[in-house]
Amino acid sequence: MTASANIARHLPLMAVRQPDQPALKVARGRRTDGAIDYLSLSFAELDAEVNAWCARLSKAGVERGDRTLIMVKQGLPLIAAVFALFKLGAVPIVIDPGMGLKSFLRCVGRSQPRALVGIPLAQFLSRVFLRTFWSVKVRVSAWSSETAQLTSKNSKKVDQFAPAEVASDELAAILFTSGSTGAPKGVCYEHGMFEAQVRLIREHYKIEPGEIDLPMLPIFALFNPALGMTTIVPEIDPRRPAEVDPAKIVQAILQEGVTNSFGSPTLWSKIQQHCLANKITLPSLKRVLCAGAPVPAALWDQPARWMPNGTLQSPYGATESLPVSSVSASEIDPETVDGACVGRPLPEIEVKIINIVDGPLETFNDTEEMITGEIGEIIVRGPVVTKTYDARPRATLEAKIRDGDTIWHRMGDCGFLDAEGRLWFCGRKVERVQQPTGSMFTEPCEQVFRAHSRISRCALIALGLPGKQKLAIVVELDIQDSHEARALARELRHLARSHVHTSNINTFFFHPKLPVDIRHNAKIHRLKLAEWAATAKGFESDPKR
Repeated sequence: MTASANIARHLPLMAVRQPDQPALKVARGRRTDGAIDYLSLSFAELDAEVNAWCARLSKAGVERGDRTLIMVKQGLPLIAAVFALFKLGAVPIVIDPGMGLKSFLRCVGRSQPRALVGIPLAQFLSRVFLRTFWSVKVRVSAWSSETAQLTSKNSKKVDQFAPAEVASDELAAILFTSGSTGAPKGVCYEHGMFEAQVRLIREHYKIEPGEIDLPMLPIFALFNPALGMTTIVPEIDPRRPAEVDPAKIVQAILQEGVTNSFGSPTLWSKIQQHCLANKITLPSLKRVLCAGAPVPAALWDQPARWMPNGTLQSPYGATESLPVSSVSASEIDPETVDGACVGRPLPEIEVKIINIVDGPLETFNDTEEMITGEIGEIIVRGPVVTKTYDARPRATLEAKIRDGDTIWHRMGDCGFLDAEGRLWFCGRKVERVQQPTGSMFTEPCEQVFRAHSRISRCALIALGLPGKQKLAIVVELDIQDSHEARALARELRHLARSHVHTSNINTFFFHPKLPVDIRHNAKIHRLKLAEWAATAKGFESDPKR
């Protein structure tokens, strides 16, 4: 056992290396000149804040190994509480706040936390739903404001807590998936997995201490203390990220000299549109990491106009395994209809494409590897690949493949490896449409129709019973006039006929707002759309036209 395995050790090291460097800035209003007014904590002050949290958690009865549900606001309370739990050797449980109360309560009930750190609303819910929170024995209140309000004015008076000695394979945290294509699942992270993530992200993207990050997914802020980056907490509601005001994000980037930012294609498309419409450039940005769904061609094509000194890059991965690969604009062909290129696997990460199987695959000997260029199921292996889901043995069996002493994770995605070793994403496995002539995959099909000037988002669906299904495309457009809809359907049918793999699609639906996941506002719920389309009005074009 070694102290070096605890991911929390990075913060006190950074507090010594760069004590006065800002670690965290949280917006708390506007100054008289219109600039954002930030609460700012240095690395030394953030370390003191974490130690204060350690003292409070310990006094309340939180012990090493305790599963602890975190229900606090993004920014200082989230980072300080989670790092304090890491330091104590306890296990934070982080559940996406946007998944809805019913799903949230299911996740709580399954994870069985012994402790709860939460704002007043969280404490209230824990007592209203006592049967769900039955396992909670320790409750620690957090404040409903943006700050935790624990730091002493004289940080030297705060007792120091040494990081608990933990093994690299010891459980560090349980992070829940968003449930965008199924029930949310708790992913079991070990300390060594967090360490590998920090290493791969820092080395691949050449991130240096002293950089400034604006993470538009709160969980990504947890990497920054280990990377030595300043975290600018964005003015964004994590429950409704698509409603973000791009002007506020742009103001923060310009004012604080942000060098790095992570967000979904939906969010960065809004920011790009705002920058182009207002002739704004963001010269401080070195890199924008865009993930959560395939990056649309329009977003790949424009960044040089508003990010003159940086690059747009798209990491590929999942809660269960991140990062797997990464791609930059220079490798993208905007005219392709083969799928979404997600780049080459990162060092230490191994990717294979196997024959698609819907049931469990117990060992690697049960798999059949596909040849180069052939679409199959994506599986990955490496130090960031998680091994189990919490309290979900069936889900673990279906998603993991044993190979000696190692584990392959089934990404749930379909794709292929090209002759240059690049990985291509073709769509979710559960959303493929099986036809007598073979499977149809969402991304290559949808790329054909996104080439139309009026379409930025669409979805491939199947109507009818398995074996007798008819393909259709649902387009995100609010069209009320049936003549206009028929005319556009004819144009889309013309596009469909220009490619072999879409030539049999001639039914089109128009939907004002496609249902998408809360976390990234980018992953389309195609199975829900198929249910909607069963009773909606579709427009068919003559297959011969």
